[in-house]
Amino acid sequence: MIRLLLWVVLIAAAVWFIKRLLNPPRRKPEPPAEPVPAPMVRCAHCGVHLPRDRALSQEQQWFCSEAHRLQGPASREH
Repeated sequence: MIRLLLWVVLIAAAVWFIKRLLNPPRRKPEPPAEPVPAPMVRCAHCGVHLPRDRALSQEQQWFCSEAHRLQGPASREH
């Protein structure tokens, strides 16, 4: 009985080893890199924050649209 069990274990181990040699384990795909957040700037006219790559600049000031760039910075007399 023990001899039979030993043969079953040996055959199972051999089959497992051969399968592993013929079909190596597949690598898990690497997760995509997380996007780098874009620096945010504030519109000098309306105060809305937007990514710097979508903003318009003029004289070291940032604007959210061409209309706000043409109107210029808002007056801050409060």
